[in-house]
Amino acid sequence: MARFIDIHPVNPQQRSVDQAVAVLGEGGLIAYPTDSGYALGAQLGNAEALDRIRSIRDLDAKHHFTLVCRDFSQLGQMVHVDNTVFRAVKAATPGPYTFILPATREVPKRLLQEKKKTVGVRIPDHRISLALVEALGEPLLSTTLILPGETEAMTTAWEINEALDGRVEAILDSGDDVLGTPTTVVDLSEGIATVVRVGAGDPAPFQ
Repeated sequence: MARFIDIHPVNPQQRSVDQAVAVLGEGGLIAYPTDSGYALGAQLGNAEALDRIRSIRDLDAKHHFTLVCRDFSQLGQMVHVDNTVFRAVKAATPGPYTFILPATREVPKRLLQEKKKTVGVRIPDHRISLALVEALGEPLLSTTLILPGETEAMTTAWEINEALDGRVEAILDSGDDVLGTPTTVVDLSEGIATVVRVGAGDPAPFQ
């Protein structure tokens, strides 16, 4: 059975954040609230957790995993960002967008999209997500918690507990105010913007 960690949505308690980070450090998988629904999170180098995420979401090799970053400095360590791309991403973050970009050598090869060697990155506008990344000290390996056959992210801790039945070690419960619209995904890996998925972020600047 998953461990429930109560956390305040606006002022996340450091104790709760530290408990979640401890689970990650022990190789665990967490479900945590973001600005676009719940997501699954794991430590960057955790190969077993990556396989478990693939199993829970029934993902294939074409799926782009996301690295949740605290700021542009951290994002720039994970992906290559030229001046044009920088301006586009900077204007849209923090916010409900995921950007697909060429990965640097800092990203484990197992996370990369197989053919393009790309990875998703984002800087959320969400205090819990940012508090987790800050305490972790590195980007958080993440993917929106959308179950197979569904189109929207899960939004309540109890629902996740019932659906996953112990397949995650911890669930961060911030109450019932989590919105379930996934991020807008924009592929900038070729230097021009391609909207891959329309979600919570306005796609207009990239169309």
